[in-house]
Amino acid sequence: MELIQLNQSNLAPIAQRIDCPKYDRQQVKTGIVHVGVGGFHRSHQAYYIQQLLEKYDAYDWGICGVGLREVDRNIYEVFKKQDCLYTLVVKHLDGKVENEVIGALTDFLLGVDTPDLVIDKMAHSDTKIVSLTITEGGYNFNPSTGEFNFENPDILHELHHPNEPKTVFGFITAALRKRRGQELPPFTVLSCDNIQHNGDVARNMFLAFAKKQDPELADWMEKKVYFPNTMVDRITPLTTISDIDHLKNTYGIIDEWPVISEPFIQWVVEDKFCNGRPELEKVGVKFVPDVTPYEKMKIRLLNAGHSVLGIPGAIDNKPTINACMRDTVFAMFMRQFMDKEATPVLDKVEGIDLEKYKDSIEQRFANPNIKDSVSRICSESSAKLPKFLIPTLQENLAKGGSIEYATLVLATWCYYSDKSVNKNHEPLEIIDIMKTELHQAAKETQKDSLAFLRFKEIFDNLVDNERFTKLYSEMIQKIYEDGDVRGLMGTMI
Repeated sequence: MELIQLNQSNLAPIAQRIDCPKYDRQQVKTGIVHVGVGGFHRSHQAYYIQQLLEKYDAYDWGICGVGLREVDRNIYEVFKKQDCLYTLVVKHLDGKVENEVIGALTDFLLGVDTPDLVIDKMAHSDTKIVSLTITEGGYNFNPSTGEFNFENPDILHELHHPNEPKTVFGFITAALRKRRGQELPPFTVLSCDNIQHNGDVARNMFLAFAKKQDPELADWMEKKVYFPNTMVDRITPLTTISDIDHLKNTYGIIDEWPVISEPFIQWVVEDKFCNGRPELEKVGVKFVPDVTPYEKMKIRLLNAGHSVLGIPGAIDNKPTINACMRDTVFAMFMRQFMDKEATPVLDKVEGIDLEKYKDSIEQRFANPNIKDSVSRICSESSAKLPKFLIPTLQENLAKGGSIEYATLVLATWCYYSDKSVNKNHEPLEIIDIMKTELHQAAKETQKDSLAFLRFKEIFDNLVDNERFTKLYSEMIQKIYEDGDVRGLMGTMI
């Protein structure tokens, strides 16, 4: 079988092997500029836009991807070679695999090389939305106080050099300044990150930055720019070499950066846009007046469930989330966390059967074809747990509810941050912007069982709650005795 490089000129022969775009990509204009083109954006938002282009000729809504960091150079080079095309590989529970070349991304700009081009693209009248998947850490806020971090060196640089942006705050503010100067309407800033009230967070952070850099512009932004809240969901593990080899060996297609995902997909969006939006409801997106119940459900069950499995799973030497689910102790522990601790503090969610939703989470996590690595789930836990898990714990403390499961996860996180080894004493790779600070806090645990909790930026005032600290100290003692987290989990189910 002849090998074919994925690019625009080769789409015709590739279409004989797998599904390819049937619309004319040359006609597609950039209606959306997206910052942070990782696997999730390509399996989720770009996939939805692809469906809209295929079925409804929505040519005004193509996506220009933007990378703002040097680490984005790899995908920039791949996209340059592949004309921004990539393969989405959807793996079903029963082993069925669907392959589709996605063409919704029409361009990709690298901000570290060409900042002016990025600003001009955002400021262009065709651009109606600037969307973001920049991870929790990208919003530059203190996780404990929620305040904008003005000590960030890149932010300090931008405050004094507004025409030399480095972060998403500098770029978007510069583009809005240019649009205002040209008397163009602003674009909507659409956060697609796993943060509760992500639009509100984005609004608060961008306005905080703008008020320091350009108060007059900030007043205009406050009145004119909309920041809808959204809830997004599709499990998208990191692409592996074997995924690339599978496309090459099975279909003869050379795609240097395909994306792997599960079949499940969900997007709930607050219907609040200041400059138009694509008719995504035609392809399954749910537009609602208030996203809160949906995002709280997803964050407290699915995202927290990932951490509930992942952090103990790392200590127990489990490589993937589906490997955790194959272990009855882990699977039952997570379900009981969802049933006993998360569900009692959730709001009613219109149109959702919570029991069926939890069943679907278990099925999705158990999919043996979606090998979502435990290390990916554990990465940046300092940004995730204060949003996904700790609020559930705090609400149950206030209401006198169960706290055992969340407490064990936090005690395990302390051990993970301190020892950085699994049960076989093999080193764990800790990927976290606060890795050093977490280790410094955790390493004093054997002298002071509450040392980790004194990291107030993460844990707020949990260390002052006697009911919690008593249970936490007991669990810390047991975990530090032999590192047998699974055994401790087993006593709780």
